[in-house]
Amino acid sequence: MKKLIAEFFGTFMLVAAAVGAGGLGLINGSYLHVALAIGLAVMVMAYAVGHVSGGHFNPAVTCGLWAAGRHRTMDVVPYIIAQVLGAAAAGFVYSVIGHSMLTDPGKAVDLGNFAANGYDALSPGHYPMVAGAIAEVVGTALFLFVIVGATSPRAPAGFAPIAIGWALSALLLITIPITNGALNPARATGAAMFAGIAYVNQLWLFWIAPIIGGVLGGLIARYVQAED
Repeated sequence: MKKLIAEFFGTFMLVAAAVGAGGLGLINGSYLHVALAIGLAVMVMAYAVGHVSGGHFNPAVTCGLWAAGRHRTMDVVPYIIAQVLGAAAAGFVYSVIGHSMLTDPGKAVDLGNFAANGYDALSPGHYPMVAGAIAEVVGTALFLFVIVGATSPRAPAGFAPIAIGWALSALLLITIPITNGALNPARATGAAMFAGIAYVNQLWLFWIAPIIGGVLGGLIARYVQAED
């Protein structure tokens, strides 16, 4: 139960960073602060509860670490449920905050897409579904490759959260123009639930592609990190 609570709050903070910085606080059309907010959220929560749950905060990471032999099969589904609940809770809280501003006639607030993920017309750069799928698979695979390597017993101790947080920020800077940077089915779900039915209808891609990428990245990293 402690592990699941840790995953809930870790995912809550990740999604809060995404929808807070991206949905409520976009600065002059810049994505940099969004990528930094999410990367920093993952880094600090990995330090805070990584020793409790492993600090996944992402169903694709859980599946990727399972593929890499770093996570028990019996814990995969409970972790994913806790992550989705944390993401939904964060989406709800920041949706309430955002909509509360709309009741004030003196405030001009545009919630836009609430930092939700999408392709075609819902993509920030209007990229098609195939491009979005490739970006999500490749980005998540690279993320898992970093995670497995940074948490290896042979890696420098204590620096894994820094490598993981900065890797996520870098990958988001690459993928935000394409899909709004999911790389995380829970993060995508937490935003889509409050962004509208159009985003919910495209949510399938942001479950399938990141999990495929996570498993591929975990398998490749498992091979590379294995001692001869």
